[in-house]
Amino acid sequence: MQLDHDQLHKLLALLGDSDIQELKLEGDDFRLEVRRNLPGVAPAVAMVQAPPVGLSAAAATAPQPLAAAPSLPPPQAASSRTDLLEITAPMVATFYRSPSPDDPPFVELGSRIGVGQPVCILEAMKLMNELESELAGEVVEILVENGTPVEYGQVLLRLRPL
Repeated sequence: MQLDHDQLHKLLALLGDSDIQELKLEGDDFRLEVRRNLPGVAPAVAMVQAPPVGLSAAAATAPQPLAAAPSLPPPQAASSRTDLLEITAPMVATFYRSPSPDDPPFVELGSRIGVGQPVCILEAMKLMNELESELAGEVVEILVENGTPVEYGQVLLRLRPL
């Protein structure tokens, strides 16, 4: 059984929309384990390739995590202000404030942004997705630290409308 990148992406999307808590899938040259919302266990995704010839069986069965999510729900502000607009994550991904570590952040507190302006990078399955604002306003809150995982629908930034 072969599992290519597109098939894996579709499988994870289907799992995200379902009530399935745990899935194990094995092929001739891989093993995929997905767990989420299990009490006392941090959600994780692990995929292990078949070992090269001469590798021990113990090394072959040790899971190698590809991505892990925090065991706590995404952080939310204590009270949501109704006068502010929110930019939310359209997918589960890793949040980056700049296009590369050497570049300045897309936005800072106090930045004025317009519709279509990039506000961050969301990395999902090694794909870098530039998130463009659908709103215009002044950035008053940045709720996510650089390099941290985000959940679908999690508030990333809050804007004061212009």
